Amino acid sequence: MGEQDVQNVGDSKSLAPAESYTQTDKAAAESMDHTPVTLSEEDDVRIRKKTDKTILALLIWVYFLQVLDKAVLGTGAVFGLQEDLKLHGTQYSLIGSIASIAQLGWQPFSAWLIVKVPHRYLMPALVFGWGLAETCMAACNSFGALLACRFLLGLFEAGCMPLFAITTGKWYRRVEQPIRVAMWNSTNGLATIVSSALSYGLGRIESDVLHPWQIIFLFCGLLTVVTAPFVYWKLDNDITEARFLTPEDRLKGVERLKTNKTGVEEHHEFKWSQVWETVLDPKTYLWIILAILPNLGSVLTSVFGPLIIKGFGFNSYQTLLLNMPFGAVQTIVILLGCFAANRMKLKGVILIAFMLPVVVGTGMLYGLGRKESDRPALLAAYYICGFLFAANPLIVVWAVGNTAGDTKKAVTLSLFQAGLSAGGLIGPLLFNADDAPEYLPGIRGVLGVFIAMVGCVIIQLGLLMFLNKQQAKRRVANGKSAVIVDKSMDTKVTMGGKGDSEGGMMDEPSSAADLDLTDRQNDEFVYIY
Repeated sequence: MGEQDVQNVGDSKSLAPAESYTQTDKAAAESMDHTPVTLSEEDDVRIRKKTDKTILALLIWVYFLQVLDKAVLGTGAVFGLQEDLKLHGTQYSLIGSIASIAQLGWQPFSAWLIVKVPHRYLMPALVFGWGLAETCMAACNSFGALLACRFLLGLFEAGCMPLFAITTGKWYRRVEQPIRVAMWNSTNGLATIVSSALSYGLGRIESDVLHPWQIIFLFCGLLTVVTAPFVYWKLDNDITEARFLTPEDRLKGVERLKTNKTGVEEHHEFKWSQVWETVLDPKTYLWIILAILPNLGSVLTSVFGPLIIKGFGFNSYQTLLLNMPFGAVQTIVILLGCFAANRMKLKGVILIAFMLPVVVGTGMLYGLGRKESDRPALLAAYYICGFLFAANPLIVVWAVGNTAGDTKKAVTLSLFQAGLSAGGLIGPLLFNADDAPEYLPGIRGVLGVFIAMVGCVIIQLGLLMFLNKQQAKRRVANGKSAVIVDKSMDTKVTMGGKGDSEGGMMDEPSSAADLDLTDRQNDEFVYIY
């Protein structure tokens, strides 16, 4: 193995003025172990694979359950949920929105919990909570009872996406994050397939006690509940506590992640200075908008998708079968989008490329008629809309990779989740039962949303380019080279140290991550596009 495949890590050095640090940060810096740690390419691959087998596998399963528990509302509606509970007007839309209302209101406390509560305790508690709420939905016999259960389900799911995104950022290098986020986020498509298949099978169970939709809710809820203790058993808080790694590999794992310059260990200190910086950061608001728009539009397929397909002229069982290919489209585009973003080292451009087919597909759904001869084109248009689901994982990775500081990251992603919730809240209200089965006014509104989203991505790209120019000016003012090489986006570990490449490479792992600096405090932070 040549020298280019080894990373030697020496003593850490400060990257920001001393006055930027809190007393806790200074104590952490003084207690750091200065013993050099050697990280080879073989070590890097071994640690990553072990992390995939434990942490990534757990994230995939739990996120799948979270999506499944929401997806079965749409398939349950195909089996007479609205008729059995005598829902009318916008009541079904409100049931689809209430979880988002709960998530929206809970986000400030959710951000605090993510910082203060060790993730090994927080994640299983959330899983148990929403699983129990889903189970109780099977006992509902009125609009009010179902509304209350869906509210509780949304409350416990409120911290799921930011917690998963932060967990991915804690365990993986920035170059590795897109495909990992894609893998757990791609269970959106898998959940669509499984919810349709489960509903197809469970809906055929004959019972004098339970309606088909009650059986579906009961099965999915209990499956989630029994998963909670398994999550507690397998999950670790961060790589410094990883039970599936040897003590030596834990040290190497820490060094492997330091090129992220976003922090490795959880500090469990909620810093109001970072909250204030998040509020003043203009890119925060663009992340929120980019969360709202695709999730506002996603109700077209998530909440109303089965009903729209049924409106093409199919019966309940045909609708469930025809919804399954849409899940396959979701899975493929999520993985393909993140793979392309990872390979090309681009996020915004890839995001725009995947949004254009969505605009076309939605336009076709709005413009085509509903005659029997139009069914193939309508189904093709509906499946094309599945390209939308590449958006969320790309935006999540984009936001995580451009944010540093434990509190700032938690607050940013909680605000992002609030945006998801706001989109999920507003979206169903664009649709009205009186517009069934075509739902053309709602489809028209969603089309405008997708067009606006493309414009917002372009604005965020321009802002990040501007911020990188500002960072270069700060480095010059601090006596450093204006140009640095972002080692966090390299696929292989390489020899560290200053001056290793033209432009002044500054990839020596420093105390910035350990001192919990934000992306604005650390002048060596490089924003990614």
